[in-house]
Amino acid sequence: MSGNTVVGKAAAGAKGQDARSQETRDKLLDGALRTLVEQGIAKASARAIATTAGVNQALVFYHFGSVDELLAAACRRGAELRVARHRERLRSVTSLSELLAFGREMHAEERDAGHVAVLGQLLAGAQTHPRLAPATAAGLDLWIAEIEQVLVRVLAGTPLAEFTDPAGLARAVAASFVGLELYEGVDPAGAEAALTALEQLGALMAAVEELNPVARKAVTYTLRWQSGRGR
Repeated sequence: MSGNTVVGKAAAGAKGQDARSQETRDKLLDGALRTLVEQGIAKASARAIATTAGVNQALVFYHFGSVDELLAAACRRGAELRVARHRERLRSVTSLSELLAFGREMHAEERDAGHVAVLGQLLAGAQTHPRLAPATAAGLDLWIAEIEQVLVRVLAGTPLAEFTDPAGLARAVAASFVGLELYEGVDPAGAEAALTALEQLGALMAAVEELNPVARKAVTYTLRWQSGRGR
């Protein structure tokens, strides 16, 4: 057998092993997310996750070192997948009212799939498991970055552009989504009222956008005066 043949077989074997290793990691990541949705973070043990993933419990520690590290990696993976799913739609939004309407649709989809509940579980878990905090924050930051881009675009040229902080507003929106998911579990009618109120805010903004130039200048002047910038 030639040296090239031996090297080729070794390379093919290593490649196959890497593929199997990645497949196991993917199963564990998916299993961690499913366990969070179905059982909550309090029951997200190595055994529970491995059972859900259909793999040996020891592989949790072999691939990730600890349950916390696995949950952190699953948080990042989950956020990346969900943001990627909605990115194209978010980038097509052209107004604040459209963003709020899409937000309501996305809230329903994410709620039904259990993804916002996962984030809520991770936020709760981060209070007692410090290793989860950076990954949970990073997952939220992925959403915040996308929402901020939309806000910068849709607020440009409106009377509110001068008086709003897109970065802070994007964080408020992201936090609201998580909060509404948790609130909905105890008061569905209240959560529905909150979503309706946000849509009404979007309708108000749409009305401002349709004002003629003179009226828009008057609104801008009033906002400057109320904020103290016009004094």
